[in-house]
Amino acid sequence: MKSLAELQAIKEKMKSKVVLREGSGETRIVVGMATCGIAAGARPVLGKFVELTGSSGLSDKVTVSQTGCIGICQFEPVVEIFEAGKEKTTYVKMTPEKAERVFNEHIKGGKVVSEYTIAANQS
Repeated sequence: MKSLAELQAIKEKMKSKVVLREGSGETRIVVGMATCGIAAGARPVLGKFVELTGSSGLSDKVTVSQTGCIGICQFEPVVEIFEAGKEKTTYVKMTPEKAERVFNEHIKGGKVVSEYTIAANQS
């Protein structure tokens, strides 16, 4: 059995990760985590967005969450970004490396990374 102090420390450590996934930020990053997404590599993409949001100090403005099937399995892993007052942006065939670029340029910089969007990948 852990002591009350140890349990409190664990709670505080995990609190930021829970808030990242359940918060009510101005920007929502939603990663498709159905079977097709997970098989295509969505779990590390979700992890990268959670890590970057926490380390950037934007957890009060950005929420990272997961959803089931988005319906475009051939483009997995799929990430949708919802911003207040803007149309959603759908990124496809994501990797942790692409997620880092999207976070830095889109989430922090406000510029959509066009070549990773679904529009750029339909041919």
